[in-house]
Amino acid sequence: MNTYVISDIHGCYEEFMAMLDKIGFCGTDRLILAGDYVDRGKDSLRMLRWLEQKPENVYTVLGNHDEGFARSVELMEGLDRKLRLQSDPDSPKEGLALYESLRYYMRKRGLASAYFDFYGTIRILLERKGATPGDLYRWMEMFRKMPLSYELQIKQRTCVVVHAGYAQRLEDIAEAGYTSLEEFYLQAREEAYRLGGMPHGMVIAGHTPTFIPGEFSFNEGRVFRHYNVKKDCVFYDIDCGCAYRRKDPWGRLACIRLEDERVFYV
Repeated sequence: MNTYVISDIHGCYEEFMAMLDKIGFCGTDRLILAGDYVDRGKDSLRMLRWLEQKPENVYTVLGNHDEGFARSVELMEGLDRKLRLQSDPDSPKEGLALYESLRYYMRKRGLASAYFDFYGTIRILLERKGATPGDLYRWMEMFRKMPLSYELQIKQRTCVVVHAGYAQRLEDIAEAGYTSLEEFYLQAREEAYRLGGMPHGMVIAGHTPTFIPGEFSFNEGRVFRHYNVKKDCVFYDIDCGCAYRRKDPWGRLACIRLEDERVFYV
């Protein structure tokens, strides 16, 4: 059995399918997806539908974009209940009306509407893709059920797949200003390598694209590997910026096979 990890698909459904074909993914393998399935790319809808019907040998971890998507849908659902609008769960038109009502309500109340559907994904799903409120609520629940990390044993190493950073104790990351491990799992960047990890372990994450000059994990759009000697911990950043590939020549989708640490690109 081979174990593969992919992160930060960001709606790049065709590239994701091409990667599955390239690695020859089959029923005897294991695939772990490290979050950020939506936003930025052109096909969040097909990615969401694929996740709903994913094979049993595919395991998913929550990303910060997925958390933001779920939180935005929760706001829509909450407004529908609060105002007793009883929006038709099967109507894209009523879903869009609810969306606009929430925008108006937030502006009227002076609330920070900028963080609601920040990338416009929900609007696109309702306005252009025919998604319904019922679809949104179902995807919200799907994300809410996803764990923040996935742990397994690979060649006598404990391996943790997480979206951004992994730490075992809150006190290990307190100096970076984090108030919960959950926030670190979803948001950590350079501090994931400085403060996170575990003795004799391996952490595979994404979140920070490896093509951004100045970032700790900059590697010209290739998978970044870091070894912490003190902890004997191996770190991988496998977010190679697939959603940016039309703007940046280094952008690509990456996949790592854990048994031999071989990397694949599309």
